[in-house]
Amino acid sequence: MPSPVFSAAHTAVLLPTHEPLVAAVRDGLVESVHYGSAIAVAADGSTVASAGDPLTPFYPRSSLKPLQAVAMVRAGLDLPADLLALAAASHSGAAEHRDGALRILELHGLSVNDFENSLDLPYGVAEREEWLRNGGGATQLTQNCSGKHAAMAATCLINGWPVRGYLDPSHPLQQLVAGTVLELTGEEPFALSTDGCGTPLFALTLRGMARAFGRIAHAAADALAGDDDGGPAFQSAEAAVGLAMQRHPEMVAGEGRDVTGLMRLLPGSVAKDGFEGVQLVGLADGSAVAVKISDGGDRARMPATVKLLEAIGVDVEPLSAIATSPVVGGGRQVGLLQATDFLNQPSVPVNEAL
Repeated sequence: MPSPVFSAAHTAVLLPTHEPLVAAVRDGLVESVHYGSAIAVAADGSTVASAGDPLTPFYPRSSLKPLQAVAMVRAGLDLPADLLALAAASHSGAAEHRDGALRILELHGLSVNDFENSLDLPYGVAEREEWLRNGGGATQLTQNCSGKHAAMAATCLINGWPVRGYLDPSHPLQQLVAGTVLELTGEEPFALSTDGCGTPLFALTLRGMARAFGRIAHAAADALAGDDDGGPAFQSAEAAVGLAMQRHPEMVAGEGRDVTGLMRLLPGSVAKDGFEGVQLVGLADGSAVAVKISDGGDRARMPATVKLLEAIGVDVEPLSAIATSPVVGGGRQVGLLQATDFLNQPSVPVNEAL
């Protein structure tokens, strides 16, 4: 079937009204600009700050993984914290990540033959280079979603659902995930697609995703407070996933990755990135921030995110190392990649009635 041809007018209607969020400045001149949309929500889900078009549907990509993990825990998945964090991960493909995915499979009598994700090399640069030096190629195990896929296969086995075909949107597992995503975000998906690894992918808004991450981080904080107060040891699925990610940030991404660094530097946070310039951060009080970079530029995610965190009162001084990055010329720094003052620019107010 030929690809549809859109008129220029039609394409313009479909384009979100993004705003400049991050700029690369070289010797005082703006060299590049990353546009995008961003939002910060309070614990009650109301909008605290925003820029661009945060209510336009987008694909959250791998930032959906913590929500998918919540669904699996609700369905009876019971893993050690490090492996549950891996189930919500876009891991770098280090030995601990590959071994972790194998452990999930082995705990449930499964094997790599049960994977239905795509083939890929390790995502981390150092991990990929080491893998290639040792003669490795693209595999399902090294693909960055293998922890999630091991957990999905395990959840099917636990519930007596067919393991084969677990990525089909009509499969009981994916129906459960869809219901959980709707509950946590408070949104009906605007569209359905397929993620890079083959998993069903929902189009949602930045506000909906921020609300979901706020719920997960707040549930983790409540669980910790209950432990401290000698309260009941019960943990919701949201709390279990949030705590696992907080306690094992190295499994959620990997050494040298900014998401792992952020969770280490910002206690109580639950953070997850996604391909095409997506970043989510939930905080212990239930507030959260969400960023989408329009050109998919990975380098712009964190500067915009830290700017947004600062706007809602987070002490971002510990995050200074990931809030900017140097622009280099001739082996020396000649500029900076940094967030613009996007929250101080006039923008269209968010319509809370939508």
